Amino acid sequence: MPNLEVLQENNDYIVVNKMAGLISEKSPYENLTVENQVLHHLLKNKRKPYIGVIHRLDRVTSGVLVFAKKKSILVGFNELFSSRKVQKTYLAIVQKKPLKSKKTLTNFLVKNNLEKRADIVSLKSKESLKCILSYQVIDENNFGYLLEIKPKTGRFHQIRAQLAHMELPIIGDEKYGSDQEYFPLSICLHAWKLSYQVAGSTDIKTYEAPVPKNNFWKFTKI
Repeated sequence: MPNLEVLQENNDYIVVNKMAGLISEKSPYENLTVENQVLHHLLKNKRKPYIGVIHRLDRVTSGVLVFAKKKSILVGFNELFSSRKVQKTYLAIVQKKPLKSKKTLTNFLVKNNLEKRADIVSLKSKESLKCILSYQVIDENNFGYLLEIKPKTGRFHQIRAQLAHMELPIIGDEKYGSDQEYFPLSICLHAWKLSYQVAGSTDIKTYEAPVPKNNFWKFTKI
């Protein structure tokens, strides 16, 4: 089993840096998932550990992922996410230079279950969901342009679909139109930071996951 990169661990939860290529939670169809990795890690110190899946990342995405070690902590985090008190910050690499270095994108998205993708549509409908994100270009290298992205909503494949709609598919994301080769079961999308306000306090807790260790991610500003 590949090593699990633990960013933070306490009695309540464990924060890991998910590697691309794995699904987040256990599945009867896959032997190796991030949840399995976490279980393997926790079994070293506890016979029957509790693991609560708080949120997920796409298989092809790497980055910050949090698992609860108590049911009460799972409930607390679920409330934070549902009330949008959690801010995720992503990094994405696109091959083409955006027309604007900084912009907020607002679209309507429909989940395409047949093709397991999200489609951006021009009009609001019963099936569509509003999706909003802001991005800014923060660096560039020989492969492309590094975008810092802050979603305001948490829709299925939102970042991938919204950028592709702008003719800025993420490098390696063939499903959304990229013709730039990357690593198998991976795209240049990384859940970089996760921040939330600590209950009963004004303190903001932030966890940051180092970017993948390959040449695509060699930038001077991260």
